[in-house]
Amino acid sequence: MEFWFAAFSLGLLGSFHCVGMCGPIALALPLKGYGKIEKVIGALLYNFGRATTYGLFGFLLGLIGGAVLLAGMQRYFSISVGVLILIVVLLPKKYSAKLEQLSWLNPVSKNVRKLLAELFRTRSFSSLFLIGSLNGFLPCGLVYAALAGALATGNAMQGSVFMILFGLGTIPLMLAVNLSGNWININLRNRIRKAVPVFVAAMAILLILRGMNLGIPYISPAFVDLPTGSAAVCH
Repeated sequence: MEFWFAAFSLGLLGSFHCVGMCGPIALALPLKGYGKIEKVIGALLYNFGRATTYGLFGFLLGLIGGAVLLAGMQRYFSISVGVLILIVVLLPKKYSAKLEQLSWLNPVSKNVRKLLAELFRTRSFSSLFLIGSLNGFLPCGLVYAALAGALATGNAMQGSVFMILFGLGTIPLMLAVNLSGNWININLRNRIRKAVPVFVAAMAILLILRGMNLGIPYISPAFVDLPTGSAAVCH
């Protein structure tokens, strides 16, 4: 339960980061000419599109984590992922910004932006959902952190749920931007954005604790090692 809360809270708090990164797309959505109810429906479809893509990524990362679980290495994997996230959080901004871009994703990002440009010329609910879905493919350090959490679940369905909850957490603020414009005070946005690394670090510590086998219910459950080829079982 704590892990699901962490996923939703990361999205909720991180949505201030989303406003800065994805705000231009959210503000440019082709919603002009729609009635109030249609605007709400269109904005929700855009945001549900993002959450759907996140859920797909979570499913795939959960599958990979499941392979690690079957190898009996989930504890060490969880600790490693947590430590890696902490290192990235503690890196100076100039280095962490470079990591966020991931140059090998540039061709993907370029093609996604081309498709987005075409969809922005189409006025339909389906195009709004697709815009959100493609938006989920754009590089984002916050999404990478959430994906690390999905990876550590060691289960495809749990990984998917983790990312969907993360996506749902971003919706309230992003929906407000979709419908009301960029009305949030810049100083307030910057202050809350500074708190995002703190919460990401907290999630990293949770991942480390989960792998330390301390026997603390929900936070650091005890694992029973099974023979090679079997998955570890937590109690």
